[in-house]
Amino acid sequence: MPAPGRDCPLHYRYRPEVFARAPDLRADTLLVAGGLYGNLPALETLQHLIKPGAKLVFNGDFNWFNIDSAAYLTINDAVLRHTAIRGNVETELAARQSDADCGCAYPYDVDDAEVDRSNRIMQRVRQTASAFPALRSRLAALPMHLVAQVGTVRVAVTHGDARSLAGWDFAHHRLHGPGSRDMLDQNFRRSNVRVFASSHTCLPALRTLQSSDRTRAVINNGAAGMPNFSETRFGVATRISILPCPPALRLYGTRIDNVFVDAIKIHYDHRAFAEQFESNWPAGSPAYMSYFSRIVHGPAFSPDQAIGTPSVQPIRRRA
Repeated sequence: MPAPGRDCPLHYRYRPEVFARAPDLRADTLLVAGGLYGNLPALETLQHLIKPGAKLVFNGDFNWFNIDSAAYLTINDAVLRHTAIRGNVETELAARQSDADCGCAYPYDVDDAEVDRSNRIMQRVRQTASAFPALRSRLAALPMHLVAQVGTVRVAVTHGDARSLAGWDFAHHRLHGPGSRDMLDQNFRRSNVRVFASSHTCLPALRTLQSSDRTRAVINNGAAGMPNFSETRFGVATRISILPCPPALRLYGTRIDNVFVDAIKIHYDHRAFAEQFESNWPAGSPAYMSYFSRIVHGPAFSPDQAIGTPSVQPIRRRA
């Protein structure tokens, strides 16, 4: 039986065919932000990026570090004014009881201490959420995925992968690993989409697949609310648009037909976020032990690794 924090509950699962449906929304520009993790300054930055014709979608785990009631209410009120799907964090916050703990479905190459700390973080966030039953009901009502139409391109927005809310198939080491092409070809064929936009694994990735008649891509934004690369202090979101990405925002990307698919920088007030974090999670707390070094210095990860160019051994940590 899987240990707490490593289980993927049956109700998290779906089939790739669920995406072969009419679009849930249409936009000239789609901004997809997973892993906000309760970062209020990053939320402000994301809202400023919304231009005419653009829609902002939060693809899960917008809660995590925001355990004070004011921040919890502010984050959820703002996110639920936009389009959102639930991540494992929101799913577990909404559940009255669960055996999944954090719901991360961690693979076994993540050490037990890391998993235990995530479970303890979830227990603390649950304490805050329990005071707001109406909000928990709203989180429970959020879908696990959606389909968007941007120009000629159909986009599947997920939290995890093509089969599970907490799936790891779109982690960078799997997207660029041996045997990934067959898995991805099958997912694209069964889902009838050209792009998967995901999050969950906490580190970003882009995999582009070329064939004789079309280009397809999987893009994982990692975390909008934390640094994603070594010695950086910005989050990452996904931008899918009929318009080219402003160069100042763009990290890397690809083009499908006349649609631009890019990872973009989410610069936020680092000092304000660090102060917010430490006020809730002081030294010695589980979140501090797991995340404070990343918040200050970023993970040992690079954009080259995100697009499949190896440099150092990949780190597989997430919230």
